[in-house]
Amino acid sequence: MAKRLTLAPYLYFAPCLILMGLFVYYPVVDNLISGFYRFSPLSDARQFVGFGNYAELLQDPVFYTGLKNSLLFALISVIVQVFGGMVVAAILEDPLFRRFALSLRTVYFIPVLISMTVISLLFSFILNPETGLVNSALTAIGLESWTRGWLGDSATAIYAVIAVSQWQSIGYTTMLFVVAIQKIPVELYEAARMDGANKIQSFFHVTVPELREVRFVLLLQCIAGSILIFTEVYIMTAGGPGYSSQVLSTYLFQKAFFSNEMGYASAIANVILVLSVILFIIQKKWLKTGGE
Repeated sequence: MAKRLTLAPYLYFAPCLILMGLFVYYPVVDNLISGFYRFSPLSDARQFVGFGNYAELLQDPVFYTGLKNSLLFALISVIVQVFGGMVVAAILEDPLFRRFALSLRTVYFIPVLISMTVISLLFSFILNPETGLVNSALTAIGLESWTRGWLGDSATAIYAVIAVSQWQSIGYTTMLFVVAIQKIPVELYEAARMDGANKIQSFFHVTVPELREVRFVLLLQCIAGSILIFTEVYIMTAGGPGYSSQVLSTYLFQKAFFSNEMGYASAIANVILVLSVILFIIQKKWLKTGGE
C-alpha cells in the first residue's frame, strides 16, 4: 500500500512526460542527429556528412541574410511589443484615461483575435503599389514621392512585414501588462506622490520594477516568437524580393520542401535552437530574474 502511494504522484504526471517525450524531446534529438546527414524526404538513403551541413551553412550568404533579419525582427519586437506595450498599458491605467480604458483596450486587442494569415493577406492589398491604401493616401496628401512598392522593394520589404507583425501583436502584450499593473499596490504610488514624484518618475521607479517578472516572461515569448516568425513573411513576400526579407524559418522551409535538402534544413533548425537558448541565457543573466 505504501509503495502504491509513493508511485501515485508519478502516475499522475506520466502522461504529460510521455507526450512531452514523443512530441518535444524526441523530435529535438532526432533533428540534432539529422543535421549530420544529407538526405531527401523523397528517399530513404542517408549520407553521413558530419559537420558538412554546418560548414556549408557558414558559407551561405542567404543564411546570414535570414539570421540578420530574424535578429532584426526580434530587436524591433522587443522595443515595440515589450517596452512599447508597457508604456501603452501604463497610459491606459492612468486615471486620466481610465474612463476610455475599456474601449481602448478592446481596440488594441482586436487585431490579436484575427488570424495572422488573414492580416497578411489584408496588408498585401493595403501595401499594393498600384491600388493600395498606403500609396493612395500618400498621393492624396501630396507625398507622391514617398510612394513605392513596399513589399517589392528590397530596402523596405522586411520592415513592412515587421510593421504588420507589431500591429497585430502589441495588443496582447499590452493587455498582459495592464493586468500586471492592476495588481500593483496603490500604496506604492501614493508613497511616491508623497515623496514628490510625478507620473513619469512613478512609472520608472514603481511601475517598471514591479513589472519585472511579467516583463521577463514576455521578453522570452517575444524573442522566441520572432526567431520562429514564418506566416507573415511567407505570405507577404515569400522571402523576396530576391532574399532581402528571408528569415531563418522561411529559409528552412524552402530548403526542406522545395530544395529537398532535409539535412541542411535540420542544420538551420539546430542553429535556431542554439540561438534561442543563448538568448534565453543572456536575458536571464542580464535581467537577474525569472525566479517566480
